[in-house]
Amino acid sequence: MPAGTLYRGREGMWSWVAHRVTGVLIFFFLFAHVLDTALVRVSPNAYNSVIATYKTWPVNLMEYGLTAAILFHALNGLRVIAVDFWAKGPKYQRQMLWSVVTLWVLLMAGAFYPILRVTLRTWFG
Repeated sequence: MPAGTLYRGREGMWSWVAHRVTGVLIFFFLFAHVLDTALVRVSPNAYNSVIATYKTWPVNLMEYGLTAAILFHALNGLRVIAVDFWAKGPKYQRQMLWSVVTLWVLLMAGAFYPILRVTLRTWFG
């Protein structure tokens, strides 16, 4: 690597990128959520129509993705706080990241059926 290169493609960089991407995805979800909730004041029928589309399997897959984004963002945010405010945080940041990823995978595996129940029933009866 050339001298002065800030990012070297290691875990820290990828957790930084994933944290920003999940934050932006969560922001856009919140923006859409405010818009669709505001629709009830404009047209209750249109609101009901939008809500009906949320009960489809493609949206159900997006809900699982949203859960994954929120969960990673929250767990990684706790890791970032530990790195920033714990004196030994920078020393253990890599181990904490792998702990976050492991916990995230376990929790997402546990959330698989409860969230994707609609999709699984649609696909497999």
